[in-house]
Amino acid sequence: MKTMPNCISFSRIIFALILIFVKPLSLAFYVIYIICGFSDIMDGFIARKTRTTSRLGEKLDSLADMIMTGVLLVVLYPIVNPAKEIIIWIISIGFIRLTSMVIALKKYKTFAFLHTYGNKITGMIIFIFPILFLYIDQTVLLYIICVVASISAVEELIIQLTSSQLQPNKKSIFVK
Repeated sequence: MKTMPNCISFSRIIFALILIFVKPLSLAFYVIYIICGFSDIMDGFIARKTRTTSRLGEKLDSLADMIMTGVLLVVLYPIVNPAKEIIIWIISIGFIRLTSMVIALKKYKTFAFLHTYGNKITGMIIFIFPILFLYIDQTVLLYIICVVASISAVEELIIQLTSSQLQPNKKSIFVK
């Protein structure tokens, strides 16, 4: 039972990579996509309930989230075909996140991804994008994602810059 949450996170990586080979927005895509989303909820829930949380589990979960987001960018980019300013904005968010990771690597000698409320909200919005994409103007959705992702990226950067020790589960700069 101790490794169950890590196995679930690892399965999300495998399923996310499978999405590369599935027709985007097809039934198979949505089934695999929902499995990925469900696994993202369950890994942390099971780890907390069974008191088997670990640094490895935190990193594996964050890695799975990063891979899932990257796969979505690759798979949905040709369909969404975002405007140049959105592309520049996404690259800027990525740069801020990369800067946070480099700061954490230099300060704490490890890669660090924070589990802030902002990052969780960003993840939820990114997750529902392919579902809402069919019903709401994609440009509006992209702007919402970019605003929320920008706020959470800047918040994580501030936390990494101002913290004297690694705090992977820090909820927000507004919460002690």
